Amino acid sequence: YERMLQIGMKTARDGVRWHLIEREPFRYDFSSAIKQVRAAKKTGMQIIWDLFHYGYPDDLDIFSTEFPVRFAGFAEAFIKFLLSENQETPFICPVNEISFFSWIAGDVGAFYPFGRGRGGEMKRQLVRASILSIDAMRKICPQIRFVQAEPAIEVTTTSKKRHHINGAKRHRESQFHALDMLRGKRETQLGGNESYLDIIGINYYFDNQWRHPSRRKVLLKHKHHRLFNLILQEYYQRYERPILIAETGIENEARPEWFRYICEEISKSSIPVEGICLYPIVNHPGWDDNRHCHNGLWDYLNEKGEREIYAPLIEEIKRQIQPK
Repeated sequence: YERMLQIGMKTARDGVRWHLIEREPFRYDFSSAIKQVRAAKKTGMQIIWDLFHYGYPDDLDIFSTEFPVRFAGFAEAFIKFLLSENQETPFICPVNEISFFSWIAGDVGAFYPFGRGRGGEMKRQLVRASILSIDAMRKICPQIRFVQAEPAIEVTTTSKKRHHINGAKRHRESQFHALDMLRGKRETQLGGNESYLDIIGINYYFDNQWRHPSRRKVLLKHKHHRLFNLILQEYYQRYERPILIAETGIENEARPEWFRYICEEISKSSIPVEGICLYPIVNHPGWDDNRHCHNGLWDYLNEKGEREIYAPLIEEIKRQIQPK
């Protein structure tokens, strides 16, 4: 937090670890989160807290009727704990990327619990959990704010086959399902309504556009790449909510160019975007191969406990935040 403040960043996304906090049902130990919460208060850093960022207690079945209830209990307990330490208005992301997690953990079996063909079921579960948790947290803190962070994608096809055309359309439309469920425009039995949408978080990376069915990436320089400002306009017109770029980034030398592109597209859109979250803020090991991913603003810790900043990216950030 201090590093971020030194370069002018005053807000961060961070997460609390449900699996460490609730080792037994409805018994909460916030010792794993207290350093984060107190550091935020000490530095004055505003945090958008993620409650579910892919992890949950080992004893819990995500498909069970117990799951939404347990999540709501955890969310309520966290808000009580947070307010006991800091009276500032909380900003919470209840579930990060309902759509992505439902696909990768419920449809294709790449994340725990390695489900296959159950993505729709998981999506409904996570929407139920979000709704119950929002209700629980609002009872404790009526002024609380929420970010619903979902990946923005663009899926197209060059095929003339009807099932490929329909498949591309179906995949593209799936990005809106979770938000539409939350606001009661889809699967109304889940209990959604407009009050469950607050701030729309758009997670957007260089590879969020692809061809169907090949999944070949449609990258930035491709003639059929859809400009980001058009994606922003679609979300704003559809939901009429404040928008936050809740995640964006790329690896290696392309980092400053990508950040510049995102900023320029926001300017073109004329949409009031509340902020841009660089993700990740520090380099990390690759998910699949443990490689050293150079995608953050700071590198790994060296032997002195220091992190080298990536100069081209911080220079671009400074250029973009200068008053125009």
